[in-house]
Amino acid sequence: MTANWTTYRELLLPGLTGRRAVESELRRAVRDGRLRPGTRLPSSRDLADQLGVARGTVTSAYTQLIGEGYLVAKRGSGTTVTAACSWPDTFERAPDPAQRWRFDLRPGLPALNAFPRDEWLQAQKVALLALSTDELGYPDPAGFPLLRAELADYLGRVRAVATRPSEVVVVNGAAEGISLMGRVLKAAGHTSVAVEEPSHFGAADMLTSHGLEVRPIPVDDKGIKVDVLSTTDCRAVLVTAAHQFPLGVVLHPERRHALLDWARAHDGVVIEDDYDAEHRYDRPAMGAMQALDPSRVIYQGSASKVLAPALRLGWLVLPPDLRDTIVERKRLDDLGTGTLHQAAFAQLLKTGGYDRHLRRTRQLYRARRDALLDELSRVLPDWTPIGVAAGLHVVVRLPAGVDDLAVQERLARRGVNAPALANYCRLPTFPGLVLGYAALTPDRLRHAVHELLEAL
Repeated sequence: MTANWTTYRELLLPGLTGRRAVESELRRAVRDGRLRPGTRLPSSRDLADQLGVARGTVTSAYTQLIGEGYLVAKRGSGTTVTAACSWPDTFERAPDPAQRWRFDLRPGLPALNAFPRDEWLQAQKVALLALSTDELGYPDPAGFPLLRAELADYLGRVRAVATRPSEVVVVNGAAEGISLMGRVLKAAGHTSVAVEEPSHFGAADMLTSHGLEVRPIPVDDKGIKVDVLSTTDCRAVLVTAAHQFPLGVVLHPERRHALLDWARAHDGVVIEDDYDAEHRYDRPAMGAMQALDPSRVIYQGSASKVLAPALRLGWLVLPPDLRDTIVERKRLDDLGTGTLHQAAFAQLLKTGGYDRHLRRTRQLYRARRDALLDELSRVLPDWTPIGVAAGLHVVVRLPAGVDDLAVQERLARRGVNAPALANYCRLPTFPGLVLGYAALTPDRLRHAVHELLEAL
């Protein structure tokens, strides 16, 4: 490919406007041979100019395709199509994660090598032997009864959730929970859903895919700004109250009550995504909002951040007027979540294995967080961490005037996956990086900090 980047206007479909569209078309161009192995791509700025999109749109697409193995970024050589890219159209190859990044600092990834394999295998064995013949048939779409009972007990004990087993619905991870709620809200007459700004775009994309308009509501050091929410016509809002993603602030008690007052006044609903509330390092976690008004709050959680995303186990705690509708939608979708994993998870909860694993990983993640922040304060003292000591990630605020997307791109060329805060923002904000620390050892995190320094 020549250096005349205007050829990309003809190569790619004109009028691409979103990250997913650019990413999909680039992937398709590689897979069908329009972009040959070894082809050097233009810089993110050049391609953005040619396609008429934001530079961050192209940067995010490049980063995703580097992660999938379609592209490779090398310092001094730019971004090129992977030399060994010759894959059939019938599947998407998933490269070995160890080959994707030298240092993977993406948020939300637990220490997968700490998964309690022995305890899980024992729980699977005991649970399988205890299942009756009938329980090996199609599952209850609301979830395995024993797991719903254990979850109701656990959530009440650890998160102060006010619920009974009949109000718990087991889903295939938080993603299915969001998808189910999107369809049910749309069918109930909702046209829009408010989300925090900044926030994870994955949930917003799911809600949008079901015909709901997403309205961003700014977050400050006390959480979502309920006064701004009140100026919209939304009657549903998605919040991460215990540990806002990505900024890491906790929703202030006054804002919690104001948010519930808003829901009552507008016949609205609050979706509380409690995605990593169990991980606290310097203070007890605040109880779930759901306990303050179970009739107005949908509570959502999953095992992905504590155990592993591969389990695809999540749960909803639902107001009585939504429970049957959600369960029926779930039945029509997939006839219910698989019983075998549910039964094993119930056994792990029942025997205390889940609590023991949490105690181990809290110590592990606190040490890793401390190592990351200590090295940052020593090597890059003008990079400021924000948010409470919790979860699996920390946002680091960069000095004013720094282009965080450019920093992300330079790091990607060095094999470091460090997402820019701009990837989670619809509105302008300060420059920052969203750094996950749970999956790397303290020594690896310290080395990663020096990669950050070198990239600058």
